[in-house]
Amino acid sequence: MKSKVVLFIICGIIISLMTGTSGFASEKVYPKVQLAVLLDTSSSMNGLINQAKTQLWKIVNELARARQDGEHIRLEVGLYEYGKSTIPAGESHIRMISPLTDNLDLISEELFKLKTQGGDEYCGKVIMSAATGLDWSTNHNDLKIIVIAGNEPFTQGQMNYKTACKAAITKGIMINTIFCGNYDKGIQTKWKHGADLADGKYMNIDQNQRIVHIDAPQDEKIARLGEDLNSTYVVYGKAGRKGKMRQKEQDLNSRSVSSSVMAQRSVAKASKQYRNTGWDLVDAEAEGKIKAEELSEDQLPEEMKKMTKKQRQSYIKDMRSKREKIQKQILELNEARRKYVAKQIAKNGDDNTLDAAMLRAIREQAMKKNFSFKEF
Repeated sequence: MKSKVVLFIICGIIISLMTGTSGFASEKVYPKVQLAVLLDTSSSMNGLINQAKTQLWKIVNELARARQDGEHIRLEVGLYEYGKSTIPAGESHIRMISPLTDNLDLISEELFKLKTQGGDEYCGKVIMSAATGLDWSTNHNDLKIIVIAGNEPFTQGQMNYKTACKAAITKGIMINTIFCGNYDKGIQTKWKHGADLADGKYMNIDQNQRIVHIDAPQDEKIARLGEDLNSTYVVYGKAGRKGKMRQKEQDLNSRSVSSSVMAQRSVAKASKQYRNTGWDLVDAEAEGKIKAEELSEDQLPEEMKKMTKKQRQSYIKDMRSKREKIQKQILELNEARRKYVAKQIAKNGDDNTLDAAMLRAIREQAMKKNFSFKEF
């Protein structure tokens, strides 16, 4: 009889493992969009860097509208710089600024810190570094894209760009190339050939084009609500204070550009792509990363240190409810904002900037992977 019971238990464990019903909560797997941005930071690229840092939230908001089979995506962004003389020649003037991450405040922080300085631009080398050095998804249904932008010949450096591009597409990573200059010159200097080798798109932009920030009637209210969201974040652990400080600093960086950029950032903060499980208890609990009642007192913020376990649960629940209410207000206002901005863009005509070029290509490539984009 005992042996039958043991056998029954073993069979139950095997079945639960096969069906994913072991009784332990497992993290939901979402379709991914992984985007590695490779920016030329040599002396002539100040305009490109300014476009990248001021248009990040616009790009995030457009990608946040993507769905695959009705599921929200998980966006991860990686960042490289290349062509800066202060990065040692032994490292090919290349630096990985951030691996693929969903920490969007970190990406914003690093973009605002970027400075340019003359150097040699090795496109093949930086592409190979990103293709082999980042943690790319192995799921062929996920969208994996490298975007490289610069203005020197694609052929520079000892690493052959053909080898690098083929290595990327072998892993399912498409390469979109953005030449900062004349369209035909980009073709002549092999920027288009690099994209063609990796199923990508070749585009050109004017990196010095002045960014026109369209101010919408909803911007200031959205921006204020975005700042109100910060009060719903509950820090924990060693990373808590730094995370919340970074959040506030990136609000200030966005506001320093324009109210429309701050509004775009606030919309991003109201989306499912803005996740801070590493330092915020509300996000961490929602995704099953941690439980507030299990944390030691020294890991908690001051306002929670003397709370009972039940009080902790109630406090987190209240913060989540408050956050969701503010997020809902932001997203409702953003529907009207998007329509207003779309009309203004239609009047002004198409632009020739980094974000516009990136989004045109990514939307087309995403649709080929069965992604759709939620409309108004």
